[in-house]
Amino acid sequence: MEVTIAQTEEEMKGVQHVRYEVFVKEQHVSVEEEWDEYEDSSIHFLAHDNHTPVGAGRLRWVENTGKAERICILSSYRGTGLGRLIMSALEDYVQSQNGKEVILSAQTHARPFYEKIGYKVTSEEEFLDAGIPHVSMIKGIE
Repeated sequence: MEVTIAQTEEEMKGVQHVRYEVFVKEQHVSVEEEWDEYEDSSIHFLAHDNHTPVGAGRLRWVENTGKAERICILSSYRGTGLGRLIMSALEDYVQSQNGKEVILSAQTHARPFYEKIGYKVTSEEEFLDAGIPHVSMIKGIE
C-alpha cells in the first residue's frame, strides 16, 4: 500500500470514489456537504493498493497550520495501518512546508486512533458536523 498526493484527474477520481463510498454511502453525509468550497485549494492524498484507491485525505492550510480533513478508508482496509500511513504522509508534507502543527475534527469513534498517533483533544465538548459527533484535536509536528 502506498500514499501519494493526488495530481492527475484519474487520481482525483480515486479520491472522490473513496470519499463517496465512506462518507456518502456508508455514513449518509449528503453530497452537498461532502464536496465544499475547499476542494480546489486543498492538497489531496490518495492511498492505493496495487493502483486500486482504498483511502483518502485532504489537507488545507488555516494560516500556518495544516488542517487534516476527509480522512477515510474503505471498510475492507480498516485496521491495516493505512490510517497511520495517510496521516504520516500528511504530517510529513506539513513539516516539509515548515508547518508546526496539524489540527483536525475527528469523528468521536475515531478519537482513540488519533490519540494513539499523538493527537490531543482541544474542544471542551463534542460538536456535530454533517450530523456526526466530532471533537477538535491537535498535534505538534517537529
